[in-house]
Amino acid sequence: MPLWAALTGTAGHALFDIAALALWTTGMTFEAVGDWQLSRFKADPGNKGTVMDRGLWRYTRHPNYFGECLVWWGFYCFALSTGAWWTIAGPLLLTYMLLKFSGVALMEQSIVERRPAYRDYIARTNAFVPGPPKSKPAHNPV
Repeated sequence: MPLWAALTGTAGHALFDIAALALWTTGMTFEAVGDWQLSRFKADPGNKGTVMDRGLWRYTRHPNYFGECLVWWGFYCFALSTGAWWTIAGPLLLTYMLLKFSGVALMEQSIVERRPAYRDYIARTNAFVPGPPKSKPAHNPV
């Protein structure tokens, strides 16, 4: 919806276009770099069975999903420039799907069973929005 409105609408406010370009560029960068980093990680036989926790993956467990989300919010900002505020349903639905249905939630349902070290990764790394890694809690057996 937002992409169609942005492509077919009339020009509007430059402020929304600047935000749109920033969101889209950041999102595309997260997607491309995250996918590239994961591809290189998987190509190394020494990483078999381990958890990717370097590069962007150190700050978010799903940099490619985060990037996809930003791309579509960028499209929405382009649509806002044309007055198509009603297209917000598109990025809202995509964000919901990525967080609760097909993206993060679906991916993490079974990965802990296949990769036990993923539990520790979950404990120290944000699921979606990048942020500094959380310090590992000290284990006190008493």
